[in-house]
Amino acid sequence: MTSLVYLDYASVFVFALTGALVASRAQLDIVGFIFIACLTAVGGGTVRDVLLARPVFWMEEPTFIMVASVAAFIVFFTAHLLESRYRSILWIDALALAVAVPAGVAAAVSMESTWPIVLIMGVSTGCFGGLMRDVVCNEVPLVLKQGELYVTCAFTGAGAAVGLLALGQPLSIALLGCAVVTLALRTGSIAFSWSLPVYKSRPPRV
Repeated sequence: MTSLVYLDYASVFVFALTGALVASRAQLDIVGFIFIACLTAVGGGTVRDVLLARPVFWMEEPTFIMVASVAAFIVFFTAHLLESRYRSILWIDALALAVAVPAGVAAAVSMESTWPIVLIMGVSTGCFGGLMRDVVCNEVPLVLKQGELYVTCAFTGAGAAVGLLALGQPLSIALLGCAVVTLALRTGSIAFSWSLPVYKSRPPRV
């Protein structure tokens, strides 16, 4: 297997766990669990592959859907053991983001894309699955929640990969740097409430 395939499998499984946990909060049945898990797991990668005009990864290899379904079954029978499912979603989602962003970067690099496209594919792969999950389950999208560093983490991680590649580092080192930066920022946001200034409305000038 290539590194991209490994990254896709890891991303699918971990994102599927978050999808299934959101489904548990919505009290869905097992079919609902599988649907939300699969949507979350392959959503970002599907957007990536369509935009890059690549064969959609899970259509070429349906095993990805099986992996997501297994994750849904695991959560269906174990979610009640978690003290805080929302907190678990945050931490597992952080890990998934740190896997998905490098997967998007690797896919764009394999297509010999320019650096802006590499950045966009990293962000898209990392963010769109979770966005679809939250919209379908009527949750406030985590990627847009006030006070959360999320898209910023994906963008900075992808930027780190672009920077390392520009310095002549091998792809493996660039992807590792991408994962470390993404995970460090996201976990810092969760654990220490790191955030960027947000827009504050002001009365118009007279």
